[in-house]
Amino acid sequence: MQRAELQHTEDKKPRRGPGIEIPPELQHIYIPKPIRDDFVGDQPLTTANLENLEVYPNAHREPNDISDRIALTIVKILRKPTDLFFRKKYVHRAVMLETVAAVPGMVGGVVRHLRGLRGTGHDGGWIAHLLHEAENERMHLMTWMTICVPNFFDRALVVTVQGIFFNAFFLLYLLSPRTAHRMTGYLEEEAIISYTAFLKEIDAGRIKNSPAPKIAVEYWNLDPKSATLRDVVLAVRADEALHRDTNHHFSDRMLTHVESLHQELQNADFQRVHEDPPRFELNARQVFPKSASKSS
Repeated sequence: MQRAELQHTEDKKPRRGPGIEIPPELQHIYIPKPIRDDFVGDQPLTTANLENLEVYPNAHREPNDISDRIALTIVKILRKPTDLFFRKKYVHRAVMLETVAAVPGMVGGVVRHLRGLRGTGHDGGWIAHLLHEAENERMHLMTWMTICVPNFFDRALVVTVQGIFFNAFFLLYLLSPRTAHRMTGYLEEEAIISYTAFLKEIDAGRIKNSPAPKIAVEYWNLDPKSATLRDVVLAVRADEALHRDTNHHFSDRMLTHVESLHQELQNADFQRVHEDPPRFELNARQVFPKSASKSS
């Protein structure tokens, strides 16, 4: 009797096995998490909240050596054709920016993952941060493509640029990951400049401040009753500021060989390889960069 009851109970349990049904774990709805802690909470963010986020839009990391100068030169060269092509088409420019920006985190995460498998060692906490960065940039791209509704030409351009940049950046990361992260930091500086100009166009009335799309409201925890395109630009710019600081920080860690995020990076560590500590030019002031330990 007990065996029959046990068999009956076992028959009621969901079956697992290949080709029977989808595993229940795959039925869980995955909700992407924002990269900044500011966007996590029960209270939706208003325009005032977004404007008070620490962004420092004019911050620029001063190059310290030839590697930094190469990274900065590459970014400046890439900026010129972008300006000529898009001019003041800021939504389409944003699509292109995020197509490129979504690549470095994924490349870095994959390369470090494979390196960790070869060395059977811990990566110091980088992989999760890099993959989260890539996901965050992907959410930026999904948001802008919802707003601009790209045509065939736009999508073809995205595929082309993505393919070229992915392979080029992958090669750069294999040759010099420190230069790759510095280049990403400078790319984010340029992205912040573009989004700041985007905001000025909205404030001047040259771009319509339309309601924010649902994907943006849900992802950045914006106020569903009042969120606008301007709020989306503020949120995206805040994310880019974090990516800027994080990638410059990662590059500094590689330079000083203090790569574990569980270990604080001090100015003394940097001065072992350079006479001067790392400097950010910030509205004519020089400040030390913040730690990237809270980058997710």
